[in-house]
Amino acid sequence: MHGEYKMPGGKLVVIDLALRGDRLADVQLSGDFFLEPDHAFACINAALQNLPAATDELAIAAAVHAALPAGVRMYGLSPEAVAVAVRRAVQAGIA
Repeated sequence: MHGEYKMPGGKLVVIDLALRGDRLADVQLSGDFFLEPDHAFACINAALQNLPAATDELAIAAAVHAALPAGVRMYGLSPEAVAVAVRRAVQAGIA
């Protein structure tokens, strides 16, 4: 499943994932934003892994925010933008 979101004033956020039962799996974040340090990608992907597919945007954004290491810098990206892309990917897969 694939979801994209162009964050207002930001960059393109892309999520690719699969569903295993009713849970997110094989989650991969990408896009044309900048994220420092690089290992923050793995933190975000891990935070999304195994979340229930029905999780709402607010809870997804909270999970992403909680997983971010101290001092992370996001340029053109936010936890809320990740959440929108995740919901779009899930909804595209259900449709």
